[in-house]
Amino acid sequence: MNIIIAGCGKVGRSLADRLTAAGHEVTVMDKNYEAITSVTSFIDVMGYQGDCTSIATQMEAGIKKADLLIAVTDDDEKNMLACLIARKTGKCHTIARIRSPQYTDEIQYLKDELGLSMSINPEMVAADEIVRLIQIPSALEVDTFAKGKVSLIGIEIPEGSVLDNLKMKDLYGKVGAGALICVAEHNGEVVIPNGDYMLHTGDKISATLSMVEISNFLNKIGIKAKKIKDVMIAGGGTIGYYLAKKLIGLKIRVKIIEKSLERCEELAELLPKAMIIHGDATDKTLLTQESIDEMDAVCALMHLDEANILLSLYLNKLDPSIKVITKVHRNSYADIVNELPVGNKISTKEITSDYIARYVRSMQNSIGSEVEALYRIMDGKVEALELQVGEDFNFTGVELKDIPIIDNTLICSINRHGKIIRPGGRDFLERGDSVVIVTTNKNINSIKDIVRG
Repeated sequence: MNIIIAGCGKVGRSLADRLTAAGHEVTVMDKNYEAITSVTSFIDVMGYQGDCTSIATQMEAGIKKADLLIAVTDDDEKNMLACLIARKTGKCHTIARIRSPQYTDEIQYLKDELGLSMSINPEMVAADEIVRLIQIPSALEVDTFAKGKVSLIGIEIPEGSVLDNLKMKDLYGKVGAGALICVAEHNGEVVIPNGDYMLHTGDKISATLSMVEISNFLNKIGIKAKKIKDVMIAGGGTIGYYLAKKLIGLKIRVKIIEKSLERCEELAELLPKAMIIHGDATDKTLLTQESIDEMDAVCALMHLDEANILLSLYLNKLDPSIKVITKVHRNSYADIVNELPVGNKISTKEITSDYIARYVRSMQNSIGSEVEALYRIMDGKVEALELQVGEDFNFTGVELKDIPIIDNTLICSINRHGKIIRPGGRDFLERGDSVVIVTTNKNINSIKDIVRG
């Protein structure tokens, strides 16, 4: 597809890299020449300098031939106007990043009036992801499918677990039929395990199961469920605000530490049920005064990655049992942070890229067969997708063991009219099913793509 990205910041660059790798023709535009060259110097894309809200700039960038315009500048209003112009001028699909809380309750109206194909609020989506992690504290990752009926949780096998030295084919006898381990990582190597694969203490695994089965599964494998009651949020920015609002709604006690006095005053009005503290969340004395050691979870959501990482490292040293969530944006820190004990990592840039990539894949698919959900797990080494079984799938009614599925790909859940099926070799797919797959293969766009040949 021919795609134009307006805005060459971190999100724009991430999207350009990802969409180009998927085989799309990408053009980037920005008013700042250095921002453009920071993308075009490293990624095979065209670049145009100019204002994305200018009809002339959009025409020069090729809006008439574009299939999609993605507006991800730092200005919500500019993103919306750019999409409106693109819609009227190029008659293409449009996606806008809209982040301000003032538009939260109006987003559907704006989407309809502006003709947006999609809008995304990365900070709100990040807050939703953090809430899921807080609700399942022992999880490394939590993703949901089938409208919340199926969860994909990432965990680390603890010492003394029944999973240690257990072959996959013996899993049913140890933990029952509720969970399916679909991805495993041992010593940095990620695999889609078969029946003879053996699990070990310290392995990272991802398992699909329903929400109601999570607690029982964790208990059986030796992970005690811990209910989160007190959460400290370091940084009162947009993510911190959205997160605090959601946690308060779940009857969780919230304490926010924010450097800006003006922002503290705003938060005190917006969140009367939260405790707002004016101060530096990297100040050890302040943290001690605010009883950080009594917190069940701490979310490091400050503006600077360095501050978030330092706070998380301190918390790991202070008490490893505290649930820690760390916001990290910079690409250059990715490999380093993955090796550090900073708890769960959150990146609004990656969240935005995942959501938009899912929509782009859906645009490519035939009617009745589209990507409904898309997540990258195990530090991006594996993709988990929810796909619809359309009219053009030729293997409906065929037992799964007889379908020539490509290597390193596993069907791990089937949603049939609201009934969740944990698939075995004798199960089969029907038209209209919603299927969750995990794969190390990239660019799966349709259920047909998982079949060999």
